[in-house]
Amino acid sequence: HKDLILDQFSKQAVPFSNIPEHGDKLVFDLIIKIVGAKSDDNVLDVACGPGLMTSAFAKVVKNIKGIDMTPEMINRAKEIQEENRLINMSWDIGDAFSLPYENNLFSLVITRYSFHHYLEPEKAAAEMKRVCSPGGKVAIIDVSTPAEKQKYYDEVEKIRDPSHTKALTPEEFMKVVESAGLVNIKTGFYRLARELESQISCSFPIEGGADKMRKIFGEDIGKNKTGFEPEKVNGQIIIYYPHIIIVGEKQ
Repeated sequence: HKDLILDQFSKQAVPFSNIPEHGDKLVFDLIIKIVGAKSDDNVLDVACGPGLMTSAFAKVVKNIKGIDMTPEMINRAKEIQEENRLINMSWDIGDAFSLPYENNLFSLVITRYSFHHYLEPEKAAAEMKRVCSPGGKVAIIDVSTPAEKQKYYDEVEKIRDPSHTKALTPEEFMKVVESAGLVNIKTGFYRLARELESQISCSFPIEGGADKMRKIFGEDIGKNKTGFEPEKVNGQIIIYYPHIIIVGEKQ
């Protein structure tokens, strides 16, 4: 499974970072507000990818470190850091399930778009909590779909991205953070719209996957069996990714 992730995201480093919706300032403002990031926070961004969220938080917090298992993503993150002239950032290559840091090191530990790739999400949440200081926060931002849509949502996403495992429901996310021992949990929700052809062009679907996606979403307009709420606007198919922001405190 790690090989699948490395293959997908080595290829996606630049295309992923160039998707406008992934760097939406209004979304980052919402995330930062719900997470409650402060100017004196020392932050870790787990599975940081090309550092888009890392860079957004860097403008608010004291220091932030990004870690990702894909070297190409870290290289892209460094480029974006340089473009934004941010000096309170640093980077590591490493595994989210075995973070190379001491216990209780960071006041805020965040991640985005990682948990739907994990085979053991509880283990990842526990590791995030381990490196978080008492009184600090752990925040997960990811796609999240209602239970009745989950099966079909996952089937479509695995066509687009074979490293996708499962989009957790809000209830499953709650169980994950509770299993890690986090308390005072709060949540927020938002959607990101993507034009289908644009999403396909910056992805690396399975063989024949692009046509399968066009057929599935075309037939799903007005039905929403998939959970993507597809609609046709000016001749283009628009799909919507449902997101959750879930934040808990470490006692």
